[in-house]
This record gives sequence, structure tokens and C-alpha cells, in this order.
Amino acid sequence: MTASSLKEHSPEIAARQNVMGILAKASAQDLAEVWNKLGLEPSYTVIRPAEIGLVMVRGRAGGTGAPFNMCEATVTRCVIALEDGTTGFGQALGRDKQKVLQAALVDALWQQPEHRELIEAIVLQPLANAQEQAEKETRAEVAATKVDFFTMVRGE
Repeated sequence: MTASSLKEHSPEIAARQNVMGILAKASAQDLAEVWNKLGLEPSYTVIRPAEIGLVMVRGRAGGTGAPFNMCEATVTRCVIALEDGTTGFGQALGRDKQKVLQAALVDALWQQPEHRELIEAIVLQPLANAQEQAEKETRAEVAATKVDFFTMVRGE
């Protein structure tokens, strides 16, 4: 893919990255619930069965220092293909094989124009709303413990 064609496709790529991010961050239970509400049972072929592996997590001291290997994290991934050849990818932290299979199916279905609106309304929007609400609650909990330090200067 050339740099010019990447620029032409970047909104689509960014949208798909957003979809995959929502699916990866969703809890297995939430994803299963919205998947069941979807009511689709597409025929698919497993290209790469759900498998568990490790990735190296890297960090930087103070956010600006030299990168260092911090730890390993468990991840699970899966690749499927629908009957029409549309490929779906699922990946997430943890060891839940069913979750990544459902994420791969949602990814593949989202790529099909005839299913995109349904997927966004029934699956992605509720998951994104739940994630946003959880983030707001976390921010509120953190803000409640914030301490403002100030220095008083004596008038000498």
C-alpha cells in the first residue's frame, strides 16, 4: 500500500481501529450479551483458531525516559473468514477464547455494508457507552482523592 492510498483509506482504517478497540476493551460478559441481542448466526471458517500467547509490555520511566521491558501480558487472538471471504480479527488481553471469536465475527460483519448499521446500533454503541460510563466513574473516584498542594509565602 502506497502512502497516497493509505491517506485515501485512512478514515476507513481509523473507523475499523476504533471498532476493534471497543471490542477488545469490552468485557466478555458485555460482548456476549450484545452478540446474543444481534441474532445473527453467520457461516464462517476459522482461519486461525483462538489461541493464547504473550506480548511484552514496554514502559518508559516518567513517560519520557528510555524504553524498558516491564512485563509480559497474556493475550488471545483469532481470525475467521465469512462465506464471502470477509476476514475478521479478534484480539484481547486475557485468556477468553469465546470473546475473541465473537469479536472476530463482529469485525467481519461490520466490514459488510449491509450489516454495518445493525452492528453499530446493537453491538458497538452499547459497548462504547458502557466503557465511557466506566471511565467517567473512574475519573470521578480519582478526582475525589485529588489533593491540591500550595505554598504560602510569608510577606518578608
